Order: sequence, then structure tokens, then C-alpha cells
Amino acid sequence: MSGGDVLTLTVDLQELDAQRVEDACFGAGALAVVYTDTRDDAILEPAPGEFRLWPKPRLQATFAADVDATLLRPVLAAALNIAPARLQVEWLRDRAWEREWLKDFHATRFGRRLWVCPTHEQVNDLNALVVKLDPGLAFGTGTHPTTALCLEWLDSQAPLSGTIIDYGCGAGILALAALRLGAHQVFCHDIDPQALIATQDNARANDLSARLTIVAGADALPKDADLLLANILSGPLCALAGNFAAHLRAGARVLLAGLLVAQVLQVEKAYAPWFELARVADRDGWVCLAGTRLSRKVAS
Repeated sequence: MSGGDVLTLTVDLQELDAQRVEDACFGAGALAVVYTDTRDDAILEPAPGEFRLWPKPRLQATFAADVDATLLRPVLAAALNIAPARLQVEWLRDRAWEREWLKDFHATRFGRRLWVCPTHEQVNDLNALVVKLDPGLAFGTGTHPTTALCLEWLDSQAPLSGTIIDYGCGAGILALAALRLGAHQVFCHDIDPQALIATQDNARANDLSARLTIVAGADALPKDADLLLANILSGPLCALAGNFAAHLRAGARVLLAGLLVAQVLQVEKAYAPWFELARVADRDGWVCLAGTRLSRKVAS
């Protein structure tokens, strides 16, 4: 093989422990490993420090051209106690692999004017409001139905104004979209430190840092916001209903997502003392609720 080639080894993990396979690959001289999804499943809100994979993940390891390809498969198969046939080995032309997978992501429009666009593409629409965003470690790039529903709702409410809270900000996509659509200031909070880093980086890449504030502790969020966005999960949504109410002025709005059709009634019940909610959209079994903060708590 030429000096510009690299050797790749691919295995569908199935019952295998991901860390064990990764360690074995690095022990055999791997330069890098990446994980991909074989079924396009979503990963939602990992806990702090948690490394969560898809239900059906695949690992691909890249090796330098001088690795002995004839020995790599039997050595790793023996180390992992699996049949060598499960390990696919092939030579590929060397290129910028850290950017290669981004080719599967393309500019997408949400609603009338809002676009989310990876950095390797351009949007040729003079009226477009564009958020530049590459997929990363933090959740939220517009590909999951819950995120798409939120983005479409935000576009339908434009122009936005006032102060907004993005609770569970992930990669910051909702915050950045809100700023593009006219919001004055967005405060972003997430329990995952990686999400806060990603949000700050993405704000900087979009020249929106001056209007976006990272808030590590939820208690430091403003108490009189005009809109709160929460694309998380039904359990946390229910638990945080009173907390969200405390951060919104009377008449302010809330957008809730990350819940399934079967969870709508539970979430509506949790918010009834403080909010008047309505179901605004659903897709692939996921539901988006929007509502208004009541002027006083209603007796339950």
C-alpha cells in the first residue's frame, strides 16, 4: 500500500463491551476510533460524565499503513474472543477523517426562514436566517424530531424579542435560533458541562456570543424571562414545572419538548397550576407543547 493509505477495522459491537473493544484496538496500534449508529437511533440527555451509545453501535478503528493487516484480524479476534469474520478490515485512501463523516449532514430549513447549516455548506437564500452548526458530542443539531419541532415553532413566532432561557441547551441550537430570530438575550443552562462548552463554541462560531450567557447553576437564571425553552425528557419536565414558573413573568411563554404522545397528559397535569398549555405539533410519536405563564398559581 502507498504511504497515503490507512487501514480500517470495523465491528458491530452487539454484545461486546465498547470500552473493551476500544482498549484492544488501541493496544493493537489504532490511531483513532469512532462510533456510529447502525439504525439512526437518538441519544437523549446523557447524565453528567455519562458516555452513552446507541442501542446498535458500530466501532471503526483506524491504523497506520505499516500495521500488518494479516495479523490484525486474528490478534483482535482472539483478544475479544469472537470469530475473525466479525471484524471487517479494508484499506482506504487517507483523508481528513474527522471531517469526512460530516458529509452526511446538509443544510436544512425549519419553517419559513430558519436554516441550520453545517460549516461545509452554504445556504443560497438572501432571506435565510442561518445557524451554522456541525454535529458534536452534545445533543441537539436539528436532526431529531423534538428539536425540529422546536425550531419550526420558533420560526413561526418570529420576530422574537425579550429574554429567553434555554434549559437543557445541548449544543445550543435553540438558543442560537432564537437569537437569529430576534431575541435580545438568551441564557443557556445544562447539567452536562460538555453541552455548555459546545454551546459557547457554537455561539462564538455564529458571532452571537455577546447575546448569549452560559449559566452553570440553574438558580442563577433570570426570574422574569419572556420565554423558556425546554427540550429535555418528560420526567425532568414534570419535576421542573414549578421551577420553570419561578423563572417566568406572568404572561411569558414556555415551549416543552422531548415527550412522547403517551406522556402528554402527565406533563399537562404537572404544569396546570402555573401554565395554560396546548399541543402545538407532533412528529414520529414526539409531541411539542407551548403555553403561557398564569398570573397566579391555580389551586390543584
